[in-house]
Amino acid sequence: MTLQEKIFWHDTVEMPSDIVLKDLPQKVDLAVIGGGFPGLAAAYQLAKRGASVAVMEAETIGWGASSRNGGMVLTGLRLDAATVEKKYGGELTRQLFDDSLAAINTVEQLVSKEQINCGFKRTGHLLVANKPAHYQAMKAEAEWFKGHFNHDLQLISKDDLNSEIGSDVYHGGMVDKLSAGVNPAQYVAGLAKAAERAGAGLYPRARLLSIEKTSSGFKLKTQRGELVADRVLVTTGGYTSAATPQLQRRIMPIGSYIIATEPLPENLGYELIPHQRMVFDYRHFLNYYRLSADNRMIFGGRAAFFPETDSTIRSSADILRKEMIYVFPQLKEVEVEYAWGGTLDFAFDQMPHAGVFEGIHYTLGFAGHGVALGTQMGMRLADAILDGKVNEFPYNAYDFPTAPLGLYNGKPWFLPLIGLWHRILDWIY
Repeated sequence: MTLQEKIFWHDTVEMPSDIVLKDLPQKVDLAVIGGGFPGLAAAYQLAKRGASVAVMEAETIGWGASSRNGGMVLTGLRLDAATVEKKYGGELTRQLFDDSLAAINTVEQLVSKEQINCGFKRTGHLLVANKPAHYQAMKAEAEWFKGHFNHDLQLISKDDLNSEIGSDVYHGGMVDKLSAGVNPAQYVAGLAKAAERAGAGLYPRARLLSIEKTSSGFKLKTQRGELVADRVLVTTGGYTSAATPQLQRRIMPIGSYIIATEPLPENLGYELIPHQRMVFDYRHFLNYYRLSADNRMIFGGRAAFFPETDSTIRSSADILRKEMIYVFPQLKEVEVEYAWGGTLDFAFDQMPHAGVFEGIHYTLGFAGHGVALGTQMGMRLADAILDGKVNEFPYNAYDFPTAPLGLYNGKPWFLPLIGLWHRILDWIY
């Protein structure tokens, strides 16, 4: 079997295409930049409320991280809640955590309401401990969540872990049963159709070249022409470009890579992940994995920090296969059929952000939590824009930092150093 350097999820759905390119409108109430989860969710909500909306995407709709990820619909943020509380206080932490739970409900309700056939299922997630110290940290985290938020996390000792995963390499785990799984390409394609049904216009191959603020709004130049918008919302994630330099220098594009095996025998899939959890480990250079609807092992990780290229996809596929076999020796003879990469958006504080900067609205920095939070923040920010309440938005209540000492202009020269630092952290702790 020949390894295909393509996205497995795309073979399960007809993705939105750009065979027929509609002309850009001359003027809209809101121009949304980026055709992924947050942009489409915002457009859906804006159009539902009667606004005229144009979604402009540099590639095809859903092309980026929204159809390339592992399809994990997770509770929480990238940073653990105790760390967030130390930085921002208890009240804001409560708002952000509650919103992360509401985000999963939002996805579930949207899937049901718009009849999006994407395999949404609340299977929960499993965090596994690579070292004994990690499991001790999980115990403290479970106690913290119970005491602060009355949120139950189920601890699984090393001796009992085979009830959750068919691997002997871990030192315990922790389950959050509220998380879910989804086929991300089916979801983003369905969300695009829902946005169009609501009245939003979708314009692929319309890469943003520049934004000019005018007395009455904004003039946007794209590869497909110009349009005028009263307001602009940027949702470009890890693909944020020099067209919005004030946002580009606040976002690091981090590569993430995934392989997919051939379909596994049903009994083998059950042996590996019996409850179909979304699984990820405790490391900074983490692995994450799950089973697909047709029983493939979908195995991803930060095999390289650079955004995807042909060479990084090939090298990452080899790394991930070795990691997969280390975790699951049972897969040693199983063929890997697909390999692909995508680019995540990390803010320098690893927090999600939304608000308005120099008159331009934005929602960015999902750091691997974009399926749920991207949908939620897109819809909530749409309401906040229309209601004039962006300043009350919780993701706008803290600073959106640039790199220390201003040493970043949009070209991530430091990614090898970050990768090395994370490996050192994983070795130390």
